[in-house]
Amino acid sequence: MSRIIALTACPTGIAHTLMAAEALKKTAAAMGHHLTVETHGSEGVRNQLAAGDIAAADVVLLAADIAVDRSRFAGKPIYETRTSEAIRHTRGVIEAALGLVAGTAERSVGGPSQIVAPAAAAPAAATQARRLVGITSCPTGIAHTFMAAEALAKGAKLLGHTIKVETQGSVGAQNTLSDAEIAAADAVVIAADTKIDLSRFAGKPVYSTSTKAAIHDGAAVVRTALDQASAGPADTQRVPAADDLAAQVAAAKSERSAAASGAYKHLMTGVSYMLPFVVAGGLMIALAFALGGIYVYEEANKGTLGWALFQLGGPTAFALMVPILAGFISFSIADRPGLAPGMIGGMLASLNGAGFIGGIVAGFIAGYATAWLNRSLKLPPTLAGLKPVLILPVLATLIVGLLMVYVVGGPISSLLASLTAWLKGMQSGNALLLGLILGAMMAFDMGGPVNKSAYAFSVGLLASDIYTPMAAVMAAGMTPPLGLALATFLFKNRFSAEERDAGKAAAVLGISFITEGAIPFAAKDPLRVIPAIVTGSAVTGALSMVFGSALRVPHGGVFVLPIPNAVTNLGLYVIAILVGTLVTTAMLYALKRPLPEAQGVASS
Repeated sequence: MSRIIALTACPTGIAHTLMAAEALKKTAAAMGHHLTVETHGSEGVRNQLAAGDIAAADVVLLAADIAVDRSRFAGKPIYETRTSEAIRHTRGVIEAALGLVAGTAERSVGGPSQIVAPAAAAPAAATQARRLVGITSCPTGIAHTFMAAEALAKGAKLLGHTIKVETQGSVGAQNTLSDAEIAAADAVVIAADTKIDLSRFAGKPVYSTSTKAAIHDGAAVVRTALDQASAGPADTQRVPAADDLAAQVAAAKSERSAAASGAYKHLMTGVSYMLPFVVAGGLMIALAFALGGIYVYEEANKGTLGWALFQLGGPTAFALMVPILAGFISFSIADRPGLAPGMIGGMLASLNGAGFIGGIVAGFIAGYATAWLNRSLKLPPTLAGLKPVLILPVLATLIVGLLMVYVVGGPISSLLASLTAWLKGMQSGNALLLGLILGAMMAFDMGGPVNKSAYAFSVGLLASDIYTPMAAVMAAGMTPPLGLALATFLFKNRFSAEERDAGKAAAVLGISFITEGAIPFAAKDPLRVIPAIVTGSAVTGALSMVFGSALRVPHGGVFVLPIPNAVTNLGLYVIAILVGTLVTTAMLYALKRPLPEAQGVASS
């Protein structure tokens, strides 16, 4: 009786891998031999061969359709063939492998297969061990994602280095990289066939390649990444680190996004993906009104350019707002399997009148239902590929769909109708109070949870044709950096030289509706800056609401103001922004005191 060890692997890692393994085990047993087999599939390595098994083996049988690491089998005779040959001509493959031991094998079964001489020991790494991190991802997120990750891990180990690989697959990100691991890495390897966000790797050398290249030769990819990280050629891109106010703002946004967790993070993910649809739809509607008047959507105007532009905005882009919001809330919770249930739940919310509130509820139901199903359903390896593309979306869609139709849709629709009626019928006193609250919220944490809550509330109301809160929110979000920029120009002796330089950039960020431009100032002197900007933004929000200014486009700052009909009562709206900016500047003058090091600097 001979002792055989085998390894099976195929590109998908499901059918042929397992069929070849089963055929080899059964046939070897029938022939009176002992065979132990390791499989490489989409679920990773199963039944991994122990060092004792390898040492005791008479021959190694590799039935693989992809490149595999053979360094573990140094000194052992290796017989290599395809999985299809192992399935169809199992006895012949085993006899050929044993013939290799006896020295009688002339050639392998199946022609293209090959007999490989005993492998030489892998050379020890001559260089110092390095640390790497990586991400793998493929369009389907099943086979190649995990195969590439495994190949990179083996390649790094073979070269004497360490690597941690995050897989962004069909069931979400796994083995997620921490900030500390990224900071300690010497290089970053991206083996992906999809777009990967590189913002986490600021200042690090990043080498990008395909999953196919990583699967084919993981060691070569790792070696190239390290070589190019040292040499710095064109193929390696370094993500720039932050060094000015705009970069500090971007870093602050990234830090807040990374720190966000739970329901807030999921809601903001949905809002961020929804925004392009709202912006595009709002601009199309504004242009339609500019060309054909406020009744351009009526049947009498059908076929005109204005009517066509309105179709792009209202019935299409705006109709997608709630499904996109719900879909990407669910996506944030459960990754790709949650996208379809979330969007279907969001569409139901739109159809039954539950609007953006219903979309939010549908997104959370779909996401948490999908995540629960993913954890609870345990399937055999042969069915694992169906889980993310069939089983999870179908079951989660049933759950969220039936709940939206029979349980939560009706009550939420009534709630939204009441809110809409109250907002549309607001008197000046109520409008003043709502504007004060929304304006103060926009400045309170400058892009944080409170700011984003006011913003999300206002964006959601656009789907119900309520535009005045959106105008108040954008105006109030512009005044903090604008007021600070004006103060650094008028009252130079109250700011350091660094702050005065930052004031110029803050003005640009302010007119662009990037409230985070105030963060560096507030972080340095929060007890004086925050009360000043909150007061100015509250005044701006209140004035905008009282003036009845309405905004159809939820972003863009001053750059959307010239667009016809994007803003109603435009002149009064500009006055609201200017008054809020002046109030912020005056508050800063009153609260801040001249700095000792700036005594020689003119105050105006």
